[in-house]
Amino acid sequence: MKVAVAGCCHGALDKMYETLELLQRRHNVRLDLLLCCGDFQAVRNEADLRCMAVPAKYRHMQTFYRYYSGEKKAPVLTVFIGGNHEASNHLQELPFGGWVAPNIYYLGYAGVVRFRGVRIGGISGIFKSHDYRKGHFECPPYNQQTIRSAYHVRNIEVFKLKQLKRPIDIFMSHDWPRSIYHYGNKKQLLKMKSFFRQEVESNTLGSPAASELLQHLKPTYWFSAHLHVKFAAFMQHEANSKEELPKATKFLALDKCLPHRDFLQQIIDVEHDPNAGDSLEYDAEWIAVLKATNSLVNVTQSSWNMPEKNGLHAKWDYSVTEEAIKEVLEELNHDLKIPCNFTLTAACYDPSKPQKNMEPVHTINPQTTEFCAQFGLTDINDRIQQAKEEGSGRGEYEEEEEEDMDSTGSAEEPSEYNSDHSGLSSFNPDEIMLDEEGGDEDLSTCSVDPSPDHPPEFSTSFSDIRIMPDSMAVSSDDAMDSNNEELEKSGGSKQVEEKSSTERSLKRIGGDENGNSGVKKIKRRNQAIYAAEDEDKTD
Repeated sequence: MKVAVAGCCHGALDKMYETLELLQRRHNVRLDLLLCCGDFQAVRNEADLRCMAVPAKYRHMQTFYRYYSGEKKAPVLTVFIGGNHEASNHLQELPFGGWVAPNIYYLGYAGVVRFRGVRIGGISGIFKSHDYRKGHFECPPYNQQTIRSAYHVRNIEVFKLKQLKRPIDIFMSHDWPRSIYHYGNKKQLLKMKSFFRQEVESNTLGSPAASELLQHLKPTYWFSAHLHVKFAAFMQHEANSKEELPKATKFLALDKCLPHRDFLQQIIDVEHDPNAGDSLEYDAEWIAVLKATNSLVNVTQSSWNMPEKNGLHAKWDYSVTEEAIKEVLEELNHDLKIPCNFTLTAACYDPSKPQKNMEPVHTINPQTTEFCAQFGLTDINDRIQQAKEEGSGRGEYEEEEEEDMDSTGSAEEPSEYNSDHSGLSSFNPDEIMLDEEGGDEDLSTCSVDPSPDHPPEFSTSFSDIRIMPDSMAVSSDDAMDSNNEELEKSGGSKQVEEKSSTERSLKRIGGDENGNSGVKKIKRRNQAIYAAEDEDKTD
């Protein structure tokens, strides 16, 4: 079957679907599925806009509301994950996934589904170490902290995904797995994005949690977005045993979806089950994992590590047996079809009657209620509301957050992930910093792609086949390749690189986001990524 993969569409659904239809006519192909790797922006109304972590000048309604209201319907089944520029209040209604509009399905905080026998997984949000070990405690109306932390990846989601044993065909993340740039054409990447150089050479660009998942899941395809540049890599994994067959992952990072004719959609052919139906289906193993890990649900800001084999936990393996998977199938009478139970849960934007003062509210979505009741799961949003009613609500959370921020990186509470031990990952180089000058950041630029008249073959985009080491460490020849080539630096990146590496490390470990010079450097770095192009705004 033919699968189109899109990067950040930033709510411009009309333009995205129109471009897809143009490409189908031009190349005489029929698309079966569209995947979107975050920053989807399922904005229904003005209240949703206020829950989106972007500077005010980028809070535009765009066109999702037309699909939410039923005025339009997505012409192709669309499955997406969340990024760091979303209507977080809307997506929070569906922590286990669900329909945000007819024919448009959100995978949830993390999720796995099947379509025509193809197993598709994903994790929403971006990595930020000081929130990684917290529970999902946020709820609207958000404050300046929670509007950002709401989209940060949590260890519980990574832990659940690492319980999977069966092969994954396609996996999506918004930010890139850390170190992936060492397995593709790194020189070309740095030519297009020279301000990535320092993070690439220090191996701090991307998500360490995503790289852990990449090593564990070893999917056939892995798609990401976030950095607004197209980049391909090919990773050959080491076998865990003599009996295991060698596996490899084709990685593709996608540029932002452009609202004009030279927007290139990546279309790939994926082997599928010809006897499978055309409906999106639950994944039985994933449902079984959700049931097995239900007791681990946390809706507080308290930092905690997932169970591991370290002598502190009675149980650390939550992977499921074939018997548990069979029980799920029996519960569903072997009918895995995801019900088309989309429900309006908020008023839809009316251009003729704008409501600029509409306030966001914490909503429990009937889809989530039905899903949790069917499989005996805890409704996270219901638990949050209960906590608020019991006096453990928003005000106390805010006080706890300040205390927890101060303890970030403490050796007394190490992360369960080796790649996060250094403390460097408390600095997320991928994330746009929304400080008081956040309005300077622009999300409308992109790199130059080939013409859609001559899209390249997917396989020809990959280069530099390497074995992935367990540590995902930078090899010496990689560092030498980067150092041997002089690239032009933007004004912002020059100021970044004038600072010593020691100073950068200290500021990263401190995790200070309150306006120090480290934050200014991050912000300028992101300005380079999202340089202003006012004539081509889509955000």
